[in-house]
Amino acid sequence: VQLQASGGGLVQAGGSLRLSCAASGRTFSRFDMGWFRQAPGKEREFVAVISGSGGGGLTYYADSVKGRFTVSRDNTLNTVYLQMNRLKPEDTAVYYCAAGERLPVYDFWGQGTQVTVSS
Repeated sequence: VQLQASGGGLVQAGGSLRLSCAASGRTFSRFDMGWFRQAPGKEREFVAVISGSGGGGLTYYADSVKGRFTVSRDNTLNTVYLQMNRLKPEDTAVYYCAAGERLPVYDFWGQGTQVTVSS
């Protein structure tokens, strides 16, 4: 599986962005899909996950983004999304998507997309 993240950019605090992660391969629907981020000088951290077809599309969020971010997927397009609303400067990071068949192990990672939130 190859993953291509896009949709990052520069936005003012309080604004919104939608990230997309397009996956290759015909087995996309069975993968759990996660979003992670890494800010400068910090470790990579979990943001959100949506389960694959076996898990019924359940979602789970980090406390820091709960209520502001929404993860979704379109299995017909092999794409997972991260809708980010009410962005804060502390959301500034490189965002990565990842795919895993048996969490917590993620087998495939995308290249990352930069999100910068100005105050």
